[in-house]
Amino acid sequence: MARIISGIMFSMAAIVPHLREARLVETRQRGWVNPYAGLKAFDFARHAPSPEISAYVEHFWIVTWTDLAEPYEQRIVSHPTVNMTIARNFHRIAGVIKGGFSYTMRGSGRVLGTRFRPGGFRPFLGGPVSQLTGRFVEIGAMYGAAGATLVERVLAEPDTRAAIALTETFLLSLGPEQDPLAEEAAALVAMAESDVSVTRVDELAARSGRSVRTLQRLFRDYVGVGPKWVIRRFRLHEAAERVYQGLDLATLAAELGYTDQAHLTRDFTAAVGMPPAAYARLGSRARPSRPP
Repeated sequence: MARIISGIMFSMAAIVPHLREARLVETRQRGWVNPYAGLKAFDFARHAPSPEISAYVEHFWIVTWTDLAEPYEQRIVSHPTVNMTIARNFHRIAGVIKGGFSYTMRGSGRVLGTRFRPGGFRPFLGGPVSQLTGRFVEIGAMYGAAGATLVERVLAEPDTRAAIALTETFLLSLGPEQDPLAEEAAALVAMAESDVSVTRVDELAARSGRSVRTLQRLFRDYVGVGPKWVIRRFRLHEAAERVYQGLDLATLAAELGYTDQAHLTRDFTAAVGMPPAAYARLGSRARPSRPP
């Protein structure tokens, strides 16, 4: 046991700096398909969690829209995270969504989302996060009457910060306990996101001080998906941003560790919903013009 703990501490000493370096999602709409159009259709804001819950929650996010003349569909290339979302027509825990995902907004509405850190939902689940992957579970079904009450109170609360406070109080009432393996999983996911030179599982395993097999088990248990999927998903996020900005696809494929341009094109089309060339044209039309 002492050797195991020592190994974890050694790995964390090398990895933890990436937790501070890799908050890319705080300033960019990574994973949004056609983000400029989305920001014209709805308002989006992030709120930092309180210190008491920050070991588990990455941030709270709020999407609001008012009097939409036409329905607006926002497609998302998902992240390796669990989200809890509360809106009028759904209130659920969403595991990691491996395929494409979209949500259509109509009229007026609000979604309050809780984005958990990678590994951060495991203390609230009490089992492998992989059992939620690709699934939506009603909050009331998972947490009973207390979960149903949370939904009712959040929906009845018009003030965003008050609704967030209700959510934090509920989560803390569940008595989560910090887990060093969850911290390690979060740090490794942050490393995979921030360092575009990491394109293979064996590279991430070497940096973590773990074998490939134990790294795969850690990710399935705490993140919900394997490290290969996590690395590839972040490289697709990078590809989508760069293609949207009009960068060359062949060069990008080589940079991001794809065997060839065709391989990147297949993965990109499956995740984003259109080929890179079409997405580049969409970006050229949507980008705001720069002042002279």
